[in-house]
Formats: sequence, structure tokens, C-alpha cells
Amino acid sequence: MNPTSSPPTSPYLAASNPVIAMLGRRLRLAVIGGGQGSFIGPTHRQAARLDDRYELVAGCLSSDPGKSVSAGQALGLPPDRCYPTAQALFEAEAARADGVDAVAIMTPNDGHYPNAMAALSHGFDVICDKPMTNTLAEAELLRQRVKETGRVFCLTHNYSGYPLVRQARAMVADGLLGDIRLVQVEYVQGGRAKPGPGRTAWKTDPARGGASLVMGDIGTHAHQLLRFITGLEVEQLAADAGPIVPGSQAHDYAGALLRMGGGARGNFWVTQAAAGVENALRIRVSGSLASLEWAQEHPQVLHFKPMGSPAQLLTPKGPGTLPLAARSSRVAPGHPEGFHEAFANLYSDAAEAIAARRTGQTPDPLALHFPNADDGWMGLRFVDAVIRSSAADGLWTTV
Repeated sequence: MNPTSSPPTSPYLAASNPVIAMLGRRLRLAVIGGGQGSFIGPTHRQAARLDDRYELVAGCLSSDPGKSVSAGQALGLPPDRCYPTAQALFEAEAARADGVDAVAIMTPNDGHYPNAMAALSHGFDVICDKPMTNTLAEAELLRQRVKETGRVFCLTHNYSGYPLVRQARAMVADGLLGDIRLVQVEYVQGGRAKPGPGRTAWKTDPARGGASLVMGDIGTHAHQLLRFITGLEVEQLAADAGPIVPGSQAHDYAGALLRMGGGARGNFWVTQAAAGVENALRIRVSGSLASLEWAQEHPQVLHFKPMGSPAQLLTPKGPGTLPLAARSSRVAPGHPEGFHEAFANLYSDAAEAIAARRTGQTPDPLALHFPNADDGWMGLRFVDAVIRSSAADGLWTTV
């Protein structure tokens, strides 16, 4: 689907709700994880409710059975649908006439794979926080299971939900940059610049957080953003990854030179040890005709620099907005949108795909640009290649 093939519209500003139009009701959603003290749990729940596509009806919010039940009750869930374990939730909801349609998983990383596999086996569509799994072997098995069941699987790489990231994707797909030649992507944070376990100590345990902390936490985001905008795959890389903060054992830095499809070259680097930096995700894409630049800390502006013409600053509702970007913006021109709205775009697109699957209808093709199990699998292939290359002192390694 060419994302420029129809006039820009914003269904979020319309009275109709495509999920209710197809199903006659909102999707019934259960959450796994994201209880007390979680940052990402409230983010998922807010994203699910923002466009009125879902009704949160059940949950298992903690690995501690008692805390799970009390956390569900604190959210106002029905007492009989506040479950002590994820397995209890899957079994009970699958047996109910009014059971949930979809399960959203926001546990620590080691819970993504078993819970997603169990949800699929019980017939539920799945929305899962990133990374999809902790290992490439798990990613391959989960990807295959998604294909076997035919269920919708949405991976919440939320930065691909920003309107101007989608604008960039549409412009590349429409050939406005020409042949892609260079990509520079970086994700720089400072939250682990100080020695110590940090707020979420489980992330530094390889059994729970994965073999590379920085790659699982933010490296997969940067890699997915590169693929989402350019449509290119990384074929080879030469990488260096490891700890740079004294006393740390967990990876807080990774960098790589990239060779991509079509002969394009790239630079990739991510760190959580840049003192004072907050959340600086940036990408520059250069083609034979023009370049694009976008930064998450200033998400309302996309820099477009055509060769031989003045540079342009594009905004979500300004001139030249393409349909894929327009459907992702909810407010009038000049009004800011950000992290939560981008997250909600993935939930809303996945909801339309889930409702269409359940009713045998065809979703709007523009709703099918959310990250899926293939993207999660490609992310774990990239992480695996970075680790292997770094262990071989930066040897060029096939992804």
C-alpha cells in the first residue's frame, strides 16, 4: 500500500469508531504486568483508552499473586477478573462467553515470550512491549506461532507511532528522497551514567533483561526506527558493545557501522550513560535527492532538505502532510502531541486489525503499519549480530 494514495484524513477527529462499527462494541482487553511502580504499565493502559477502541476488563498485574489481585482491584477491575497468575487469566477468560479479545503484555522482558505464547495458544490477539523476547531462538519460535495462529501481534515500538515518523516513512516510500544512501541513527540517554543498579534492577540481570541491557532497552528502538522509515534491512555490521561506567557489568553502550540493502551505509550508536541527556532519539536519512532529519525530543518537526532547493520544516498538519501521518494526528494544526499519543496510535491501529480479523472484514491499509512479530524477530537478529560482532572485536558480521 502506497501511503500517499488517498487524501489526508484523520479518523480520530471523526465521530465514528471503526472498531465499534465492525464489532458493535469495544475490544475487551486484559493486561499482564504493569502494576504498582511500573512506568510502562500506565502508559499502555492510557494508550489503550485514548481513542476508545478498548475496554480494560481483566488483569494479572504482578508476579506476586496477592499484589496482582490488589492492583487489579485498585484499578477498578471486576473482582472476579483480578487474577493471581497469568495462567489463571488465560484459562478463565478463554472459558467465558464475554472473555477478552486481546492481551497486552508489559512484564519484565523474560515474561514476554511465555505469556505471548500462552495468549496465542488460548486464542487471543496480542499486544506486547519490546523487546519481543530475550533471545533470537525465542523470537523465531514466537514469530512462527503468530503465523500458525493467524492472530494479530503488535509490538509496541512506540516511536513509529509519531505522525512525522510516519510522514518520513511515506516520503521515502514515495521516492521523495531518491535512492537511500546513508542512515545515521542514535538513541542517547543518561539514566545509567551513575554507578548502581538503577530504578529497575531486573534489567541488569541477563536472565531477565537479556544479554545486552542497552540493546534490548533502546537499541531495538533505534534499529526498528531505521527499518520503519527506510524500508531497508541491515545485512552486515561491525559492532562494539559493553559497559563504560566503572563497576558496571551490564552493557550501557553499543555502536556499529552498518551495511544495508541496496548499498546504503549507516552509523548506529546507543547509550544510557551520557550524563545529563534525557531521551535523545535521532535519525537522519540521506538519499540521492534529499535528506530527512527527525528527533524525538522535538517530535513536531521533520526537517526535509531537498538537493538544490530550500530546506523545509514539516509539521503534522502542515502543507504536504501525507495520509499515513494525517491519520495519526488528533488535534488542530499547531497543537503539540507526543509520547502517549504515539503509543496510542499503535494500540488504535492494532485494534482495527483485530476487529477486522474477528469479523472477516478488511481493515484500512493505513492501519497496518504497526510493528509486528516479523519486526520483533528482525530486532533480535540485529541484537544477536551486535553481540557476536563485538565479541569478535568488531568483525564484520552477517545479520
